Amino acid sequence: MRIGITCNLKDDLENLSPSLLPEDAAEEWDHSETIQAIQKSLQSAGHEVHLLGSGLEVIEKIKRLKIDFVFNLAEGFEGRNRESHIPAVLELLGIPYSGSDPLGLAAALDKSFAKRIALSLGISTPDFWTAERKKDLASIPQNRYPLFVKPLWEGSSKGIRLSSRVNDPMALEREFSRIFKDYSEQPVLIESHISGREVTIGILGNQSPEVMGMMEIRFRDPQKKDFCYSLETKRNWREEVEYLVPPKLEKKVMSEVQTAALNLFKALRLRDVARFDFRVDSGGTAYFLEVNPLPGLSPESGDLVILASKKGIAYRELILRILQAALNRYPELYKNVGAGLKPVPTRNLKS
Repeated sequence: MRIGITCNLKDDLENLSPSLLPEDAAEEWDHSETIQAIQKSLQSAGHEVHLLGSGLEVIEKIKRLKIDFVFNLAEGFEGRNRESHIPAVLELLGIPYSGSDPLGLAAALDKSFAKRIALSLGISTPDFWTAERKKDLASIPQNRYPLFVKPLWEGSSKGIRLSSRVNDPMALEREFSRIFKDYSEQPVLIESHISGREVTIGILGNQSPEVMGMMEIRFRDPQKKDFCYSLETKRNWREEVEYLVPPKLEKKVMSEVQTAALNLFKALRLRDVARFDFRVDSGGTAYFLEVNPLPGLSPESGDLVILASKKGIAYRELILRILQAALNRYPELYKNVGAGLKPVPTRNLKS
């Protein structure tokens, strides 16, 4: 097939007046090395692969290059629907693509919306509030500290600093003002801080999605408790972060987290691949934090990639599994591709 890759590249930030943007403005965007690794993986299966970009130029390139299928990684530029822009265009053009549809992407990106879906399924999530003005902070009970403050519709730890966990109203107001200013007056999510372990779960598939694995993310330094995936931590992950597969959790707790992630995947009608983040407190109660239907695929630092590697899944295999899951949704396209593309089974979490 002729496959096009839609993506935002960190290099493109140079065209967006970076001096006027927060330091993590391009945190969700991909390094060119990541796109090259994905391109190489797809080419290894015999496909012709082209880079399409992430703006309106995608339309012209799809027509000129006669693209059959799009491997979508585009994060978009601004707003809670930004991840939906390219998929919506692809649907308008009638072009098959990988990943979730516009509604699923938008519902997942708005953290408060995703949390309400979780609550409707009986899945615990930290108590939360949204604030669009400083005066909205007055409605948060004084007895709920510590709290955690983050942008309402960002990912990849954008807006999250070590200072995001606050213990008093003055710190809360400071963090609200920082996020509101840096992220285009975006609403701010404030949630009860859950002290405990942080785990992430990778899911692949569609009609019968399966858990690829579960991974605990924690500080390497045993003296440092209550892991925080802040920008400072992410940018120094080699020295600061340890990844455990499987997590050091009771099997009952792991099973409950796995079930919650699968139920949310189905309820949000996500497709092909997603990564879910949870916190597990000392009593074994798991709290849903957020879901990323466009998980980072950096060969070095992507959490899903690290999880896959620790489960014995090589990078090329992971990329082709995502492609295969998407192709399974397009039976006519799958038929036309011909021999050599066999469904790749995923593996349920066993421990």
